[in-house]
Amino acid sequence: MTLPHPLPGGPLVSDVAMLLAAGIGKRMRPLTTTRPKPLVRVAGKPLIDYGLDRLVEAGVSRAVVNVHYLADQLTAHLAARDNLAIAISDETAGLLETGGGIVRALPLIGADPFFCLNTDAIWLDGPRNAFAALSQAWDPARMDALLLLVSHARAYNYTGMGDFNLDPMGLIARARPGRVAPFIYTGIQIVSHRLLRDAPPGKFSTGLLWDRAIAEGRLYGLPHTGLWFEVGAPEMIAPTEAALASA
Repeated sequence: MTLPHPLPGGPLVSDVAMLLAAGIGKRMRPLTTTRPKPLVRVAGKPLIDYGLDRLVEAGVSRAVVNVHYLADQLTAHLAARDNLAIAISDETAGLLETGGGIVRALPLIGADPFFCLNTDAIWLDGPRNAFAALSQAWDPARMDALLLLVSHARAYNYTGMGDFNLDPMGLIARARPGRVAPFIYTGIQIVSHRLLRDAPPGKFSTGLLWDRAIAEGRLYGLPHTGLWFEVGAPEMIAPTEAALASA
């Protein structure tokens, strides 16, 4: 295995990341009729490889990937990589959603804290690597999780109303129903085992644990200083490719 070379900017809080790749990809149909969404190509490259390559660049040496839909294809693709140790968390017996998937994979992850990222977005870093920036801002005494957020002005293809408000100290609050929130969740975060304590069994969303952390004043956000591209549907691919080509 070729060992990664960390980017400058200080040590990472973890050398382990979980990638959430078990979804069925309904919004990406018909491209996901015969392939899992993480293997849909953007600018000739599978979506999941964008995240994996950025992890390697940052100095992360181990990843855990959960699989469900067309799992054999994704597992074979991941087995071909030689610059990152990858363990598979098998959810072929049934989807567990984001929270349940992370809890299932926890014995494979081991590290506390660890990075966690979705596989349906692409980002370009600002002055610092996103994982290094999150690591510098991480404070386990105050935080159960630290989410990388992006403003609407830096988000491509996004048409929603946003996800979170952020106070001057970095504390996250949910957007009020029907109100525009200034920040969008990028799908990238640092997660502590404390966030996952007393998690419900089976299938559940990470949002359930975020809400508890918000109530306890322990969910924080960090604004992303680069660009972010939502790539959750076929019509988002061409604009993303055009923007990447001109970046």
